[in-house]
Amino acid sequence: MSSYMTAAEAAAALGISRATLYAYVSRGLIGSTPSPDGRHNRYAAAEVRRLARRKADGKRAGKVLQKVLDWGVPVLESSITLIAGGKLYYRGEDAIALARQASLEDVAARLWQCTPRRIVEAPGAPIAAAQWSAWLKIWSAHTPLELALVLLPAAAAQMPRVWAQSRDAQIDTGAILMRLLAAALVSAAPSNEPLHRQLGDAWGVRSRAQTDLLRAALVLCADHELNASTFTVRCITSTGTHLFGAATGGLAALAGPRHGGETTRVAALFDEAARADDLHRYLAARLAPDERGVAPPLSGFGHPLYPDGDPRARLLLDLLAQRAPARSPMDDVDALAQAVAETNGARPTLDFALAAIERVLALPRGAAFTLFAVGRVTGWIAHALEQTADGRLIRPRARYVGEMAGATDDSAGHVA
Repeated sequence: MSSYMTAAEAAAALGISRATLYAYVSRGLIGSTPSPDGRHNRYAAAEVRRLARRKADGKRAGKVLQKVLDWGVPVLESSITLIAGGKLYYRGEDAIALARQASLEDVAARLWQCTPRRIVEAPGAPIAAAQWSAWLKIWSAHTPLELALVLLPAAAAQMPRVWAQSRDAQIDTGAILMRLLAAALVSAAPSNEPLHRQLGDAWGVRSRAQTDLLRAALVLCADHELNASTFTVRCITSTGTHLFGAATGGLAALAGPRHGGETTRVAALFDEAARADDLHRYLAARLAPDERGVAPPLSGFGHPLYPDGDPRARLLLDLLAQRAPARSPMDDVDALAQAVAETNGARPTLDFALAAIERVLALPRGAAFTLFAVGRVTGWIAHALEQTADGRLIRPRARYVGEMAGATDDSAGHVA
């Protein structure tokens, strides 16, 4: 079987015209390479077959989606978060409206379907203060993320009810988990104080208005439907493990540079932009299209679920502008957002707003990620509770796109 196809063969396999094939190439959907004689282009057969199977899956998506997440469960259903019409809702209430006044603990109560008092009065972690301090000292040379990834499993081993499946026990465990994750990420003792105040105290934020901004940021980080870390948490939970195990997996997923770790890339973008002599020239070079005519993405800009702009970023940047210190890089933040809008029309995302808060308030490096993680664990717990109640194992099927000895292209990848 040849590794390459001619234009005619590729177009036939995809059921499209040659003109459409060339359009696919220009859009980066499929690659082409010159033939050895240089007279025409050829197309990788594996890429063509993969794209053909995706197109076929798309045509029968209604049936495939009913089986994709496990052996018979429809597309994963949830009553926690909705993203629709450019808005974000937590159990039916506008998250932007909640962020104007609610605490993260209030939102946790909404997402977990309990009373705020239930969370406030949940017991503390059954870990001695001296032991926690010793752990912090032992791992003091590590980053906050590394510290949290070590301390969450260590703390789980100290909790006698970590495997308990009753609703009350899980809410208690969830409240403890929220507090311990925040404490680990800022190297502090666990506390029952509202989480935005704990972060503000750890970072030396004295202004009530700026601490209130941290509160709004945590609320807007609480959940965002089935993103990569949340889906990871649901998959882990579906195997029957406890909340601490699921959250540790979610934290590892969140740390990736294409998820919560995007905040670190935005911080680097701020540094580069601040050093540029001409911001527009810098962006023109940074966003220059590659040989396929495709412009690279820019960290912190353009969210596919919010074509008209991320409402979370819009609110946080507005609040930040109102609370920025007299001498701060707020003007630089605004200038970068405006220059990008003028260059490619992209608008800031939540990652951009969190990194801007870190920069303008002069918070410790990595504070943006900490805000993201401390807020998001609230949603992870809600999804874990929902998945536990569902009780089924999430087990996706794979679409096979490799070679199959003795089989035709039509038969490969289909399941009897």
